[in-house]
Amino acid sequence: MAVHPIDYRYGSEEMRRIWDEENKLQKLLDVEAALARAHAKVGNIPEESARVISERANTKWVKLERVKEIEAEIHHDIMAVVKALSEVCGEHGKYVHLGATSNDIIDTANALLIKESLEIVENDLREIRSILKNLAREHKYTVCIGRTHGQHAVPTTYGMKFAIWLDEIQRHLDRIEELKERVLIGQMSGAVGTMASFGDKGLEIQRLVMEDLGLKPARISNQIIQRDVYAELMAVLALIASTLDKIALEIRNLQRTEILEISEPFGKKQVGSSTMPHKRNPIRSEKVSGLARVLYSNVFPALLNNPLWHERDLTNSSVERVILPESFVLLDEMLKSIKKVLSGLEFFPENIKRNLYLTHNLIMAEPLMLKLTEKGMGRQEAHELIRGLAMKVFRENRDLIEVATENEDVRKFLTEDDFESLKPENYVGMAPQIVDNVIAWIEEKERKEGL
Repeated sequence: MAVHPIDYRYGSEEMRRIWDEENKLQKLLDVEAALARAHAKVGNIPEESARVISERANTKWVKLERVKEIEAEIHHDIMAVVKALSEVCGEHGKYVHLGATSNDIIDTANALLIKESLEIVENDLREIRSILKNLAREHKYTVCIGRTHGQHAVPTTYGMKFAIWLDEIQRHLDRIEELKERVLIGQMSGAVGTMASFGDKGLEIQRLVMEDLGLKPARISNQIIQRDVYAELMAVLALIASTLDKIALEIRNLQRTEILEISEPFGKKQVGSSTMPHKRNPIRSEKVSGLARVLYSNVFPALLNNPLWHERDLTNSSVERVILPESFVLLDEMLKSIKKVLSGLEFFPENIKRNLYLTHNLIMAEPLMLKLTEKGMGRQEAHELIRGLAMKVFRENRDLIEVATENEDVRKFLTEDDFESLKPENYVGMAPQIVDNVIAWIEEKERKEGL
């Protein structure tokens, strides 16, 4: 019976399959098999024993039901796996788990699960990057109002909005690449990290196991891989979630009825409300913002898992059983939701233009002030003059440029051509070039990735 929404509502089958009990068991068995092969290579066990253990270290031989049955009796999850594998290996079972401690197996298996999960995250981020790159290019000249503190500021472009997100998505891809160096590591170091149980071949055995599994060996550990590594992982996942939340929040705000410049896609048969038939709610974006809160909250227990008693206690274990699969599955859902939203984004050009002119050209106060200083008026004098005119516009509900043309102090410095040039569409600065620069940088990254 499914209880947690990640079992039935959120995430792709591909991501859920990684964290499924069956696959987690398989990863534990993969590590046990690699350990047996390493022992055989250094001459500790017969090659035939390593062959049999490797052949039978899979869930076709070692059944999840049997592992649970043993665990119910002995109350130790890894020893249950060891016993179940030993049973199916016959006389060769005596070599299973030789020299290892439980977390040699758990932490190394976790690295394999994390590796598979990060591959999916990276693929989704690359797809989002591609969508945003196209949107930034397509809308680099789509002028809209920029908002600060929720108020109209000065014009910007939709290309700038998309390029900001694009730049940030690339930073997450860079972070993941850096993160792999520290997170995709395993250990085979025994009860307190000294490798005493492996004799003088400990370092060689650890190297062989990790080489076999495609991981890097930990330089040093005690009973576990140190949990600053997992805390960093959770922080990076939460950072990615925060960017998706940022994108979703902007779309939600821009879809508000009184703004309605863009909208997430809405299906022909989609229902917005059980009582209000007219509603077109940004439910995908809202879901992303909601799930982000769970990702943020999972960073805190990951930080608390780093300080453990002495060479290790068990307080991290139960937490990681929850936060690792939960965070990856929920982030997977968020990534795929944002892909759908951005791919089907609807634009309302007439509303974009309406909002650009909503404040009767008050948004042109800055360029008007700068034009006056360009023509010889002192900057502070120009600021105070335009501030006064702006307040008049507020009181009289008139157009700023119109009010400015009536002011004698302004007319001493500005010509009709100057007034004519003061249009919101003309005040986007270097926005198109900035967008082009970001796109060029992204395309260079893509070339290096071989895309």
